[in-house]
Amino acid sequence: MELAIQSRGSWELVRDTALWVDSHGLAAFAMPDHYVNRGGRSVPAHDQPTHLAALAAVTSTVELVSLMNPVTFRHPAVLYKIGVTIDEISGGRFRLGLGAGWMDDEFQAYGIPYPPLKERMDLLEEAMAYLRAAITPGAVGFEGRHYRLEEFDPHPHPIDLRLVMGGEAGPRSLSIALRYADEYNLTLTDPDIFRRAREQGREGLVEAGRSPDAIRWTALGPGVAAVKESDYRRFLERMSQITGQTTERIEQVYREKKIPHGPGSQARDMLAELEAAGCERYYIQIFGLTPSELDLLVEAYQG
Repeated sequence: MELAIQSRGSWELVRDTALWVDSHGLAAFAMPDHYVNRGGRSVPAHDQPTHLAALAAVTSTVELVSLMNPVTFRHPAVLYKIGVTIDEISGGRFRLGLGAGWMDDEFQAYGIPYPPLKERMDLLEEAMAYLRAAITPGAVGFEGRHYRLEEFDPHPHPIDLRLVMGGEAGPRSLSIALRYADEYNLTLTDPDIFRRAREQGREGLVEAGRSPDAIRWTALGPGVAAVKESDYRRFLERMSQITGQTTERIEQVYREKKIPHGPGSQARDMLAELEAAGCERYYIQIFGLTPSELDLLVEAYQG
């Protein structure tokens, strides 16, 4: 299984973390797209695509992934131009992610429209179809209720821009991903649920006329792990400070959701179960860790 890191923060922290990932041979560096932080509005929340474009210029081999862009933040034409631009800067290492959006308080804080879930899913489906048409050479075009792309060949053509979609493998989310995505990032880490979703998805890909291997199946979860018990407890305490939850509650939730975590070999063993269920890449979400602490964290997952 490939390992990747998802992080955010100041430019200095983001840059140094991405360079650490690049130099240590991990598969990807990903960033979420939020305009506020649940840890408090005083915590800086920068523009994700701008940071990723800057990272494209300073990294060399690592994939750069947006996980995810809420569909109501930007018109798909803007996402297309962002995508092909970062694709060019990075030499084909950028992956453009899209989701329905879920953090309602950021929409409220900035006055961004936040329609009901069904409408957001409608927008997501059309935006994915629009983007697939835009990055496919030729006069494809797209006509939907919310978005329209004329039948012309948009330029520039991407080098290797791929579309990522996030979701929980619900019927509609899965259906959209099977038709348009190159990677489906699931916000679930229970191996049994992941296995069923992937098996159903592979069958659906064939029915949709695509290869059963057309999609990369990935997952993500909070990075709270270390080989030494003392380091694990320190990371757990930090997560408690960020979330306002007790360490006992955090561990309870992680156990219930089967999120790979813990001291010693526990995180690695849990990750192995997820890999056996078909997960091809795992994004470790880090919150406030410095690059010097990443060695301790990644060691617990890699062994």
